[in-house]
Amino acid sequence: MQITASTVSLTVDDVAASQQFFTTHLGYTEQAAADGFASLTRQDAAVDIVLLARGTQILPADQRDQRASGLILAFTTTDIQDEEKRLEAEGVEITMPLREEPWGERLFQITDPNGVIVQFVEWAAPAAP
Repeated sequence: MQITASTVSLTVDDVAASQQFFTTHLGYTEQAAADGFASLTRQDAAVDIVLLARGTQILPADQRDQRASGLILAFTTTDIQDEEKRLEAEGVEITMPLREEPWGERLFQITDPNGVIVQFVEWAAPAAP
């Protein structure tokens, strides 16, 4: 098997709100859209995102009423401190401020209008011996 792309599909209440959030603040562009559906992409290594309206008939019956929850959409990035400042300046609420974990992971989180948690991660250089 050879995987040629990765996509995460998120079921949300308001497709337009999440679509606007990801295109305005996170650099995604629309690949395709229809009523209750949007396909978003970026030109870098970020995963593509498909947004589906909760209750849509194209989903199997047992999945139609589920929401994207218990999920963290994580992006490894560079210049994480600048990214946090940029998003904050754009009016995006930082729902978990930048912090550094003992194992060297620096991270912060934002949350889109539908409750999708987006986490940014940068690995700190190991301390010199």
